[in-house]
Amino acid sequence: MANILVTGGAGYLGSVMVPELLKAGHKVTVLDNFMYQQNSLCDCCANENFQVVRGDCRDRELLKELTADKDYIFPLAALVGAPLCDRDIIASETINRDAIKTLTEVISDEQRIIIPITNSGYGVGEKGKFCTEETPLRPISLYGRVKVEAEKVALSRQNSVSLRLATVFGTSPRMRIDLLVNDFVHRAIVDRTVVIFEGHFKRNYVHIRDVARAFMHVMDNFEDMKGEAYNVGLSEANLSKLELCAKIKEHLPRFMYLEAPLGEDPDKRDYIVSNDKIESTGFKTAHDLDMGIEELKKAFTILNNSKYSNV
Repeated sequence: MANILVTGGAGYLGSVMVPELLKAGHKVTVLDNFMYQQNSLCDCCANENFQVVRGDCRDRELLKELTADKDYIFPLAALVGAPLCDRDIIASETINRDAIKTLTEVISDEQRIIIPITNSGYGVGEKGKFCTEETPLRPISLYGRVKVEAEKVALSRQNSVSLRLATVFGTSPRMRIDLLVNDFVHRAIVDRTVVIFEGHFKRNYVHIRDVARAFMHVMDNFEDMKGEAYNVGLSEANLSKLELCAKIKEHLPRFMYLEAPLGEDPDKRDYIVSNDKIESTGFKTAHDLDMGIEELKKAFTILNNSKYSNV
């Protein structure tokens, strides 16, 4: 049994991961500012191994206090995605990067960090060439840049592992509809149509539950994996936006999509990714895109994003 601090543990990823950690018998403390007024961890409150603190991941004294007895720290707290980071540049730098630096300064060398960053750090890849962990990082967004800088800070100490996550999809008690697969499935159900900009741009995808499984895999194999970065994604899902839409149409035949001849995608990333390194350690994904789309169909039957609509 490990004693774990999860910053941002009430977010999209943490709300799936924390219950799984508790189910595995670990002690979990969540630090979150609950900026979305989410109640996604209420089911955990009856578990005596669960503790929760409302606070800021940038608060040095609070971090010092909460990390004192922890074996692992999972710094999930972040402003996630290029649009959100562009809206608040100072917060994206202080939360996504500087808070990691503070964390490394207040913990001991023996304590372990598993940090998620984004494989959008690869920016624009070379045609037909897979991005591996040796590929130079060339982030093209503020979000990508601060996450790459955070990884560098974390890996400057040996007792850290970085997971470079593909674009995550799937349902969570703290749901996000803006992620590409989630967004396209939501549009396929609600609008039955989507207009795509630069549909040939490729990226990799991964199910949220496989991300949680990857963190637990690293815990089980930490001594062999420490000091390194690992891509985490579905190896069979290096898809263009048009290929993703075709896959969704298999599940939702009434879905219509077309590519705009003009216009640009503000998220310019375009690359294919190799996940061979983490797979060589024994990790295999368990949730494919078909499974995720079926899951999201059910989720969007429950969720109705028309809070401010009058119809």
